Amino acid sequence: MRALNASLKPPIRLSVLVLLFVCAALSACRGSEPAQSDGRLRVVATTNLVGDAVAIVGGEHISVASLMGPGIDPHLYKASEGDVSRMTQADAIFYGGLHLEGKMVEVFEQMESRGRKTVAVTDGIDRSLLIESQTFGGNYDPHVWFDVSLWSHAVLHIGESLAELDPDNASAYRANAADYVERLDSLHVWVTETIAQIPEPVRVLVTSHDAFGYFGRAYDIEVLGLQGISTVSEAGTADVQQLAETVARRRVPALFVESSVSPRGIEAVQAAVRSRGFDVRIGGSLYSDALGDADTAEGTYIGMVRFNVATIASALTPPTDA
Repeated sequence: MRALNASLKPPIRLSVLVLLFVCAALSACRGSEPAQSDGRLRVVATTNLVGDAVAIVGGEHISVASLMGPGIDPHLYKASEGDVSRMTQADAIFYGGLHLEGKMVEVFEQMESRGRKTVAVTDGIDRSLLIESQTFGGNYDPHVWFDVSLWSHAVLHIGESLAELDPDNASAYRANAADYVERLDSLHVWVTETIAQIPEPVRVLVTSHDAFGYFGRAYDIEVLGLQGISTVSEAGTADVQQLAETVARRRVPALFVESSVSPRGIEAVQAAVRSRGFDVRIGGSLYSDALGDADTAEGTYIGMVRFNVATIASALTPPTDA
Protein backbone atom coordinates (compact mmCIF):
# COMPACT_ATOMS: atom_id res chain seq x y z
CA MET A 1 0.00 0.00 0.00
CA ARG A 2 1.34 3.40 -0.85
CA ALA A 3 2.73 5.57 1.92
CA LEU A 4 0.02 8.05 2.69
CA ASN A 5 2.17 11.05 3.43
CA ALA A 6 2.89 11.12 -0.28
CA SER A 7 -0.78 10.84 -1.19
CA LEU A 8 -1.85 13.90 0.81
CA LYS A 9 -1.82 16.87 -1.53
CA PRO A 10 -0.77 20.32 -0.22
CA PRO A 11 -4.35 21.70 0.06
CA ILE A 12 -5.34 18.69 2.18
CA ARG A 13 -2.31 19.14 4.41
CA LEU A 14 -3.14 22.82 4.87
CA SER A 15 -6.73 22.03 5.85
CA VAL A 16 -5.50 19.47 8.38
CA LEU A 17 -3.16 21.99 9.95
CA VAL A 18 -5.93 24.62 10.09
CA LEU A 19 -8.25 22.13 11.84
CA LEU A 20 -5.56 21.25 14.34
CA PHE A 21 -4.86 24.90 15.08
CA VAL A 22 -8.55 25.68 15.64
CA CYS A 23 -9.07 22.66 17.88
CA ALA A 24 -5.92 23.39 19.87
CA ALA A 25 -7.10 26.95 20.44
CA LEU A 26 -10.54 25.79 21.57
CA SER A 27 -8.96 23.27 23.92
CA ALA A 28 -6.73 25.95 25.45
CA CYS A 29 -9.73 28.20 26.05
CA ARG A 30 -11.45 25.46 28.06
CA GLY A 31 -8.55 25.27 30.46
CA SER A 32 -6.81 22.19 31.82
CA GLU A 33 -9.77 20.05 32.89
CA PRO A 34 -9.45 16.28 33.53
CA ALA A 35 -10.31 14.15 30.51
CA GLN A 36 -13.18 12.47 32.36
CA SER A 37 -14.93 13.73 35.49
CA ASP A 38 -15.45 10.11 36.58
CA GLY A 39 -11.73 9.34 36.30
CA ARG A 40 -11.96 7.17 33.19
CA LEU A 41 -9.54 7.57 30.33
CA ARG A 42 -11.02 9.18 27.24
CA VAL A 43 -9.98 7.14 24.21
CA VAL A 44 -10.68 7.71 20.53
CA ALA A 45 -10.44 4.80 18.09
CA THR A 46 -10.49 5.16 14.33
CA THR A 47 -12.42 2.10 13.10
CA ASN A 48 -15.09 0.28 15.07
CA LEU A 49 -12.88 -2.83 14.74
CA VAL A 50 -10.19 -1.12 16.78
CA GLY A 51 -12.75 0.45 19.08
CA ASP A 52 -14.28 -2.94 19.89
CA ALA A 53 -10.94 -4.39 21.00
CA VAL A 54 -9.97 -1.29 22.99
CA ALA A 55 -13.33 -1.24 24.77
CA ILE A 56 -13.03 -4.90 25.79
CA VAL A 57 -9.48 -4.52 27.08
CA GLY A 58 -10.13 -1.17 28.76
CA GLY A 59 -13.35 -2.28 30.43
CA GLU A 60 -14.77 0.03 33.06
CA HIS A 61 -11.65 2.17 33.26
CA ILE A 62 -12.05 3.88 29.87
CA SER A 63 -14.62 5.42 27.57
CA VAL A 64 -14.21 4.80 23.84
CA ALA A 65 -15.52 6.70 20.83
CA SER A 66 -14.99 5.29 17.33
CA LEU A 67 -14.73 7.74 14.45
CA MET A 68 -15.79 5.29 11.73
CA GLY A 69 -18.99 3.32 12.01
CA PRO A 70 -20.48 0.43 9.99
CA GLY A 71 -19.93 0.50 6.25
CA ILE A 72 -17.14 3.09 6.36
CA ASP A 73 -14.04 2.47 4.25
CA PRO A 74 -10.97 3.50 6.30
CA HIS A 75 -8.75 3.60 3.20
CA LEU A 76 -10.69 6.62 1.91
CA TYR A 77 -11.73 8.25 5.19
CA LYS A 78 -10.71 11.86 5.86
CA ALA A 79 -10.83 13.37 9.33
CA SER A 80 -13.56 15.96 9.83
CA GLU A 81 -13.30 19.01 12.07
CA GLY A 82 -15.32 17.11 14.67
CA ASP A 83 -12.94 14.14 14.49
CA VAL A 84 -9.92 16.36 15.02
CA SER A 85 -11.65 18.04 17.96
CA ARG A 86 -12.41 14.66 19.59
CA MET A 87 -8.82 13.50 19.11
CA THR A 88 -7.47 16.75 20.52
CA GLN A 89 -9.49 16.25 23.71
CA ALA A 90 -8.68 12.53 24.10
CA ASP A 91 -6.08 10.98 26.36
CA ALA A 92 -5.13 8.48 23.68
CA ILE A 93 -5.85 7.64 20.05
CA PHE A 94 -5.83 4.03 18.88
CA TYR A 95 -5.73 3.22 15.18
CA GLY A 96 -5.09 0.23 12.93
CA GLY A 97 -1.80 1.30 11.41
CA LEU A 98 0.07 -0.08 8.38
CA HIS A 99 -1.56 2.79 6.43
CA LEU A 100 -5.06 1.37 6.87
CA GLU A 101 -6.32 4.89 7.65
CA GLY A 102 -4.21 6.28 4.84
CA LYS A 103 -5.57 9.81 4.66
CA MET A 104 -5.20 10.35 8.42
CA VAL A 105 -1.48 9.65 8.79
CA GLU A 106 -0.56 13.31 9.05
CA VAL A 107 -3.26 13.92 11.65
CA PHE A 108 -1.80 11.17 13.86
CA GLU A 109 1.66 12.69 13.53
CA GLN A 110 0.37 16.11 14.54
CA MET A 111 -1.52 14.66 17.51
CA GLU A 112 1.62 12.89 18.69
CA SER A 113 3.59 16.12 18.44
CA ARG A 114 0.98 17.81 20.63
CA GLY A 115 1.40 15.26 23.41
CA ARG A 116 -1.50 12.94 22.62
CA LYS A 117 -0.62 9.25 22.94
CA THR A 118 -1.23 7.54 19.59
CA VAL A 119 -1.13 3.77 19.30
CA ALA A 120 -1.08 1.71 16.10
CA VAL A 121 -2.47 -1.60 17.32
CA THR A 122 -0.59 -3.48 14.59
CA ASP A 123 2.70 -2.37 16.16
CA GLY A 124 2.20 -5.32 18.48
CA ILE A 125 2.64 -7.77 15.59
CA ASP A 126 6.10 -8.95 14.56
CA ARG A 127 6.75 -7.74 11.01
CA SER A 128 7.88 -11.23 9.99
CA LEU A 129 4.26 -12.35 10.43
CA LEU A 130 2.86 -9.71 8.07
CA ILE A 131 2.12 -10.00 4.36
CA GLU A 132 4.15 -7.55 2.32
CA SER A 133 2.35 -5.64 -0.40
CA GLN A 134 3.26 -6.84 -3.89
CA THR A 135 2.18 -3.50 -5.33
CA PHE A 136 3.74 -1.04 -2.88
CA GLY A 137 7.18 -2.26 -1.85
CA GLY A 138 8.13 -1.89 1.78
CA ASN A 139 4.53 -1.72 2.99
CA TYR A 140 2.27 -4.39 4.45
CA ASP A 141 -1.29 -5.57 4.11
CA PRO A 142 -3.12 -3.90 7.04
CA HIS A 143 -6.07 -6.34 7.23
CA VAL A 144 -4.51 -8.40 10.02
CA TRP A 145 -7.80 -9.00 11.86
CA PHE A 146 -8.80 -11.69 9.34
CA ASP A 147 -6.23 -13.97 10.95
CA VAL A 148 -7.66 -14.29 14.45
CA SER A 149 -4.30 -15.39 15.85
CA LEU A 150 -2.70 -12.16 14.60
CA TRP A 151 -5.48 -10.05 16.06
CA SER A 152 -4.62 -11.60 19.43
CA HIS A 153 -1.18 -9.94 19.19
CA ALA A 154 -2.88 -6.60 18.58
CA VAL A 155 -5.13 -7.15 21.62
CA LEU A 156 -2.13 -7.80 23.87
CA HIS A 157 -0.47 -4.64 22.53
CA ILE A 158 -3.60 -2.68 23.39
CA GLY A 159 -3.39 -4.03 26.94
CA GLU A 160 0.23 -3.01 27.34
CA SER A 161 -0.41 0.43 25.84
CA LEU A 162 -3.28 1.13 28.24
CA ALA A 163 -1.19 -0.16 31.15
CA GLU A 164 1.56 2.30 30.23
CA LEU A 165 -0.92 5.14 29.95
CA ASP A 166 -2.73 4.29 33.21
CA PRO A 167 -0.36 2.36 35.54
CA ASP A 168 -2.88 2.36 38.42
CA ASN A 169 -5.11 -0.01 36.44
CA ALA A 170 -2.37 -1.88 34.58
CA SER A 171 -3.24 -5.26 36.09
CA ALA A 172 -6.87 -4.92 34.99
CA TYR A 173 -5.92 -4.09 31.40
CA ARG A 174 -3.53 -7.02 31.17
CA ALA A 175 -6.05 -9.41 32.70
CA ASN A 176 -8.79 -8.25 30.31
CA ALA A 177 -6.47 -8.70 27.35
CA ALA A 178 -5.46 -12.19 28.46
CA ASP A 179 -9.10 -13.24 28.97
CA TYR A 180 -10.06 -11.92 25.54
CA VAL A 181 -7.16 -13.73 23.87
CA GLU A 182 -8.44 -17.00 25.33
CA ARG A 183 -11.77 -16.38 23.59
CA LEU A 184 -9.95 -15.55 20.37
CA ASP A 185 -7.95 -18.78 20.57
CA SER A 186 -11.23 -20.73 20.62
CA LEU A 187 -12.54 -18.65 17.71
CA HIS A 188 -9.39 -19.37 15.69
CA VAL A 189 -9.90 -23.12 16.13
CA TRP A 190 -13.56 -22.86 15.06
CA VAL A 191 -12.70 -20.89 11.92
CA THR A 192 -9.99 -23.39 10.97
CA GLU A 193 -12.34 -26.35 11.35
CA THR A 194 -15.24 -24.69 9.53
CA ILE A 195 -13.27 -23.59 6.47
CA ALA A 196 -11.61 -27.02 6.25
CA GLN A 197 -15.04 -28.55 5.64
CA ILE A 198 -15.38 -26.71 2.30
CA PRO A 199 -14.30 -29.06 -0.54
CA GLU A 200 -10.84 -28.00 -1.72
CA PRO A 201 -11.73 -27.52 -5.42
CA VAL A 202 -14.26 -24.80 -4.54
CA ARG A 203 -12.42 -23.39 -1.52
CA VAL A 204 -11.99 -20.07 -3.34
CA LEU A 205 -13.03 -16.69 -1.91
CA VAL A 206 -13.74 -14.02 -4.55
CA THR A 207 -14.33 -10.57 -3.05
CA SER A 208 -14.49 -6.88 -3.93
CA HIS A 209 -10.94 -6.07 -2.83
CA ASP A 210 -7.93 -7.97 -1.59
CA ALA A 211 -8.71 -7.64 2.12
CA PHE A 212 -8.72 -11.35 2.93
CA GLY A 213 -5.07 -12.25 2.33
CA TYR A 214 -4.42 -13.10 5.98
CA PHE A 215 -7.65 -15.08 6.08
CA GLY A 216 -6.55 -17.14 3.10
CA ARG A 217 -3.10 -17.81 4.52
CA ALA A 218 -4.32 -18.71 7.99
CA TYR A 219 -7.25 -20.91 7.00
CA ASP A 220 -6.08 -22.48 3.75
CA ILE A 221 -8.52 -20.87 1.33
CA GLU A 222 -7.55 -19.24 -1.96
CA VAL A 223 -8.48 -15.56 -2.15
CA LEU A 224 -9.09 -13.56 -5.32
CA GLY A 225 -9.82 -9.84 -4.92
CA LEU A 226 -11.05 -7.59 -7.72
CA GLN A 227 -9.27 -4.52 -6.32
CA GLY A 228 -5.96 -4.43 -4.54
CA ILE A 229 -5.22 -4.18 -0.81
CA SER A 230 -6.35 -0.55 -0.81
CA THR A 231 -9.63 0.64 -2.35
CA VAL A 232 -7.98 3.88 -3.45
CA SER A 233 -7.32 2.46 -6.92
CA GLU A 234 -10.40 1.28 -8.82
CA ALA A 235 -10.53 -1.93 -10.84
CA GLY A 236 -10.65 -1.57 -14.61
CA THR A 237 -12.44 -3.50 -17.33
CA ALA A 238 -9.43 -5.75 -17.85
CA ASP A 239 -9.44 -6.68 -14.15
CA VAL A 240 -13.14 -7.58 -14.32
CA GLN A 241 -12.68 -9.71 -17.42
CA GLN A 242 -9.63 -11.50 -16.06
CA LEU A 243 -11.35 -12.39 -12.80
CA ALA A 244 -14.50 -13.46 -14.64
CA GLU A 245 -12.48 -15.80 -16.84
CA THR A 246 -10.94 -17.45 -13.77
CA VAL A 247 -14.31 -17.84 -12.04
CA ALA A 248 -15.97 -19.34 -15.12
CA ARG A 249 -13.10 -21.71 -15.88
CA ARG A 250 -12.87 -23.00 -12.33
CA ARG A 251 -16.65 -23.04 -11.76
CA VAL A 252 -16.42 -21.08 -8.52
CA PRO A 253 -19.97 -21.29 -7.12
CA ALA A 254 -20.24 -17.86 -5.46
CA LEU A 255 -18.86 -14.32 -5.33
CA PHE A 256 -19.00 -12.04 -2.29
CA VAL A 257 -19.57 -8.32 -1.93
CA GLU A 258 -18.29 -6.33 1.04
CA SER A 259 -20.13 -4.09 3.47
CA SER A 260 -17.74 -1.15 3.07
CA VAL A 261 -17.09 -1.40 -0.68
CA SER A 262 -19.48 -0.67 -3.55
CA PRO A 263 -20.96 -3.91 -4.99
CA ARG A 264 -20.71 -2.62 -8.56
CA GLY A 265 -17.37 -4.27 -9.27
CA ILE A 266 -18.44 -7.75 -8.16
CA GLU A 267 -21.77 -7.34 -9.97
CA ALA A 268 -19.80 -6.58 -13.13
CA VAL A 269 -17.75 -9.74 -12.61
CA GLN A 270 -20.98 -11.73 -12.14
CA ALA A 271 -22.36 -10.40 -15.43
CA ALA A 272 -19.09 -11.16 -17.24
CA VAL A 273 -19.10 -14.73 -15.86
CA ARG A 274 -22.66 -15.27 -17.00
CA SER A 275 -21.75 -14.05 -20.49
CA ARG A 276 -19.31 -16.97 -20.54
CA GLY A 277 -22.11 -19.45 -19.90
CA PHE A 278 -21.65 -20.04 -16.17
CA ASP A 279 -24.27 -18.85 -13.68
CA VAL A 280 -22.38 -17.69 -10.60
CA ARG A 281 -24.33 -16.22 -7.70
CA ILE A 282 -23.63 -13.60 -5.05
CA GLY A 283 -23.01 -15.66 -1.93
CA GLY A 284 -23.59 -12.80 0.50
CA SER A 285 -22.13 -9.60 1.88
CA LEU A 286 -19.03 -9.90 4.05
CA TYR A 287 -17.73 -7.45 6.62
CA SER A 288 -14.23 -6.41 5.62
CA ASP A 289 -12.96 -3.03 6.86
CA ALA A 290 -15.72 -2.38 9.41
CA LEU A 291 -17.97 -4.21 11.85
CA GLY A 292 -21.75 -4.23 11.62
CA ASP A 293 -24.25 -2.13 13.55
CA ALA A 294 -23.53 -1.76 17.25
CA ASP A 295 -26.79 -3.44 18.31
CA THR A 296 -26.13 -6.63 16.32
CA ALA A 297 -23.89 -9.66 16.83
CA GLU A 298 -21.86 -8.50 13.83
CA GLY A 299 -21.15 -5.27 15.71
CA THR A 300 -18.47 -7.17 17.67
CA TYR A 301 -15.27 -8.63 16.29
CA ILE A 302 -16.13 -12.20 17.29
CA GLY A 303 -19.65 -11.86 15.89
CA MET A 304 -18.31 -10.41 12.64
CA VAL A 305 -15.83 -13.25 12.16
CA ARG A 306 -18.48 -15.88 12.87
CA PHE A 307 -20.91 -14.25 10.44
CA ASN A 308 -18.32 -14.04 7.66
CA VAL A 309 -17.14 -17.62 8.07
CA ALA A 310 -20.67 -19.03 8.22
CA THR A 311 -21.63 -17.04 5.10
CA ILE A 312 -18.58 -18.24 3.17
CA ALA A 313 -18.98 -21.87 4.19
CA SER A 314 -22.69 -21.91 3.36
CA ALA A 315 -22.22 -20.36 -0.09
CA LEU A 316 -19.25 -22.50 -1.17
CA THR A 317 -20.24 -25.91 0.25
CA PRO A 318 -22.29 -27.97 -2.25
CA PRO A 319 -25.63 -29.38 -1.07
CA THR A 320 -25.26 -32.78 0.60
CA ASP A 321 -27.39 -34.42 -2.11
CA ALA A 322 -25.28 -32.95 -4.92
